[in-house]
Amino acid sequence: MGFLFGERVIENPNDLLVAESVDDNTVRLQLAPRAQAALEAARRPFVTTGACGVCGRTDLDALLASVSAGDHRAATLPRAKVTIDAAVVHALPTLLRQAQATFSRTGGLHAAGFFAPDGQARLVLEDVGRHNAVDKLVGTEILGGCLPEPDTVLVVSGRASFELVQKAAVAGISIMAAVGAPSSLAVEIARGAGMTLLGFVRNGGFNVYCGAERLSGVSTQGAGVESTRDALISWA
Repeated sequence: MGFLFGERVIENPNDLLVAESVDDNTVRLQLAPRAQAALEAARRPFVTTGACGVCGRTDLDALLASVSAGDHRAATLPRAKVTIDAAVVHALPTLLRQAQATFSRTGGLHAAGFFAPDGQARLVLEDVGRHNAVDKLVGTEILGGCLPEPDTVLVVSGRASFELVQKAAVAGISIMAAVGAPSSLAVEIARGAGMTLLGFVRNGGFNVYCGAERLSGVSTQGAGVESTRDALISWA
């Protein structure tokens, strides 16, 4: 459900007429006419796996244009309406890790979590694929008849790839924090959507790639700011 929402095929649970498990690896879906038309209009033959988020996408430029232009489900987010304290940011990786029950047993899964700005975990889910974990979060919200709250913070256990940022933008999430690095395309998408993107959130520090106005409890004085197109501010 989350994957189809991120691909702009479905908008709400009513777009799914049938959703049933066939076996351990297969889910059969029947889409409502509007969603079926959206799927056909996408012109994208694909197989989604644990290895990639948008394998086979044929029109990346259109994706970027829709986000930066303010798609009706990825509209530019209001500036500084949501704030998160730097102390909470520092704690997010540990809070995510504490909710990873399967990782504790196997050491082999990624996680994605929705958190409140005060650090309270709202929902954390795991998967072999980072993007699948995010899809699970969004899909769970959709099946519950809602999208994430406007002040939701998305935390991911690995890199911030462009497909993860795109999924967050479509879901209307304003703050995303990653334990690893973002790609330059992820930064571009986050900036175009008006998001706050944080990377390398670990070891008592983090980088801010865009949307620093949503952070509190920090000062730019003494912080290293690179004079480049992709402004980077580091806080320890």
